[in-house]
Amino acid sequence: MKLTVQTGGSDIDVADATFAAEFNEGLVHQVVRAFLAKARQGTKQQKTRSDVRGGGAKPWRQKGTGRARAGTSRSPIWVGGGRAFAARPRDYEQKVNKKMYRAAMRSVLSELIRQDRLILVDSLTLKTPKTKELVGKVKELDVGDSVLFFVKSYDENLCLASRNLQYVDVLDLREINPVSLIRFEKVVATIDAVKGLEERLS
Repeated sequence: MKLTVQTGGSDIDVADATFAAEFNEGLVHQVVRAFLAKARQGTKQQKTRSDVRGGGAKPWRQKGTGRARAGTSRSPIWVGGGRAFAARPRDYEQKVNKKMYRAAMRSVLSELIRQDRLILVDSLTLKTPKTKELVGKVKELDVGDSVLFFVKSYDENLCLASRNLQYVDVLDLREINPVSLIRFEKVVATIDAVKGLEERLS
């Protein structure tokens, strides 16, 4: 299939298998969930009654006081006691093999094209790392406020200029992922980036 380059007006040939695939909602949902789950730290930890300091001696004798039985002052029902069901460090990672991940990426890219959310440009550079210059570029392309710039390799000026814009991000070929592609309303990609991604997904 052919994709039109907005800035140059020409067309480029891309593989139908990568950019005209059917949208597999179940697979995309699974891959997105796995991607977000892997980003979780999972380092939360709380103390149980055995982890809390103190509470070694029985607070009072078993019988004759008129109060309820108590074996330790570090019981979960006591102030200063441990948690009954304490959180423990855990790994939230979900297994997704390469074949599934690539198929999900192809599905997302194809759907972006069908929804006219993928915009191609021949190049994407800034002379200076100024947010004002990038805002001008966004207005020039007429892509709205929520936009992801996808370039082949890291561009310092572009990345620095985008840091003050809440709904604008810049990712290169190593960082591109299905969550970012879905999150933004428009994706502005360079020809080199698209060709590089096509090679990876083929």
